[in-house]
Amino acid sequence: MTRESVSAAYIGAVETDIVGIDLGTTNSLVGVMDAGFPVLIAGAEGARLTPSIVHFPEEGEPIAGAAAMRMRVLRPDSTVYSVKRFIGRRGDEISPEDAAVAYGLARPPGQPLRIQIGSLEYSPEQVSAVILRKLKEDAERSIGRAVHRAVITVPAYFNDAQRNATKQAGELAGFTVERIVNEPTAAALAYGLDKAKAKARIAVYDLGGGTFDISLLELHNGVFEVLATNGNTRLGGDDIDRTLLDRVLRRTKLDQVSPGEMARLREALVLVKHHLSTELVASMNIPFFRGEESLMLEITRKELEELARPVVERTRTHCQRVLADARLELSDLDEVILVGGVTRMPMVRHFVEDIFGREPNLSQNPDEAVAIGATIQAGILSGAVREVVLLDITPLSLGIETFGGLMNVIIPRNSTIPTKAGEMFTTAVANQAAMTIKVLQGEREMARDNWKLGEFEIEFEPAPKGVPRVGVQFEIDATGILHVLARETKTGRQEMVEMRSAVDVSDEAVEAMLADSLEHAFEDVNERIWTETRLKSEEMLGAVTFALQMVGDEVEAGERARIRDLADEVQRAMAGREVSKLKQANEALDAATQHLATIVLERATSDAIATRPITD
Repeated sequence: MTRESVSAAYIGAVETDIVGIDLGTTNSLVGVMDAGFPVLIAGAEGARLTPSIVHFPEEGEPIAGAAAMRMRVLRPDSTVYSVKRFIGRRGDEISPEDAAVAYGLARPPGQPLRIQIGSLEYSPEQVSAVILRKLKEDAERSIGRAVHRAVITVPAYFNDAQRNATKQAGELAGFTVERIVNEPTAAALAYGLDKAKAKARIAVYDLGGGTFDISLLELHNGVFEVLATNGNTRLGGDDIDRTLLDRVLRRTKLDQVSPGEMARLREALVLVKHHLSTELVASMNIPFFRGEESLMLEITRKELEELARPVVERTRTHCQRVLADARLELSDLDEVILVGGVTRMPMVRHFVEDIFGREPNLSQNPDEAVAIGATIQAGILSGAVREVVLLDITPLSLGIETFGGLMNVIIPRNSTIPTKAGEMFTTAVANQAAMTIKVLQGEREMARDNWKLGEFEIEFEPAPKGVPRVGVQFEIDATGILHVLARETKTGRQEMVEMRSAVDVSDEAVEAMLADSLEHAFEDVNERIWTETRLKSEEMLGAVTFALQMVGDEVEAGERARIRDLADEVQRAMAGREVSKLKQANEALDAATQHLATIVLERATSDAIATRPITD
């Protein structure tokens, strides 16, 4: 990106600073707009990349960054790394692979995961806040004034709980979090700002230390619109590191490796992996690894690629799904860009080229693109960047459970956010005095097959079935947080809930949701049709019974008998669970009760006229 190519999109510095932060699994970065350009800030150690590592000393405040990274070798049990994989998640969601860290984890089922350091416990948000506080201090030292506002990026496939936890971490660090931005979207800003006035469709392939995202965006006249997104928040370079470590342990036949030795091995192998992005062979040399004994080993790029290929191959399905979701063909794409340190591997670049049928764009530093985009987004919010609009999306549908256990979608998946939508609902039972709003997330037709984000009640005056009116409105704000409002129209009574305690689901479950929605699409649609037809039958049978009691002898015995026979046929069709037969029975009963309905309507009209007050 040249100065000439972006200068038209920027204006001068503003009084209120908003920093852009890439809170990464392995490294984090912070940037700020300076003289109209996004500038990434170097820390006190002189590097822009800040290791996302926190060390908790026995006395004093925790430390983050390069200093903490050095302590990882000396005190691995009190040094936390890859905490991003745990943020916003519950104990029973953590796989054995994720739990294989040098520090302690408390994993109570159904409860938020906690980090154990000695006798103390910390939430992943608290640990992340230490990293964010370090970035805040570096930014303030660089620009010479206090910074209180930030834009923070997250993987596109982070669920509501993970986004909220990230926002909470920012607030614990002393920031007002202005927006939570998807990482691929931020990267597109960094790569594509110079094309903001052209129309282009781009794919962002983001494979970082702990997460994978693939997003498709359309750029047109300064508007960045996310068309679709997919990914896995527990797939990344950490998985490659783990397989490489297992191979080295087998090759060296090391037994009973201490936590300190394991930490030294990990650090050495990360360096080897980095070297193999540019070299065919790299040497691992750890002096005095065990007493006077050193550890030396040669690793080839071919060996690393054999180990990494199954991990990278897992991204293929996500790429195929995102194209299907956006209803695009490979030929519709104008550009493929790479984000994340793992994409430096030649094998990954060839893999992406094979999937998308074109060479990826390598014009930006994949480690820094997200942070640059976050900084540009901060500039958009502060007014330092003009003529650019960022439109993000929600990756899963949101709705409520309705009568019969159906999922009623209010905001469909891939809707552009921020967004707001609502519908009017009524009661299904007479004299009902309250309505329970069960908020759901997912792609299945039946409520039971989706995830419940939460529920609450709104009370109102008891009334006949179908009389109360309750408007339900969903709003997803710019940070991706869901707000649900329910208002009863007669009294104006309302309840509003912010879904801060959204269900914490693993990305394997997210993937399973999308896969199940495709696999069970036929059964789901049939189940919905059956349920809706059954509900119609039950309502009709109740109305017919009431009407027959109401009209008495006004209906001839023969007609009454025929109606009852047809009602019995509806009952038998319901027991048989055959939709076509039930629909036919409903239609026959509906046709046979037209005369009955006319009598009921005439009586109701006469009663209304008789009770109308007489006026002069």
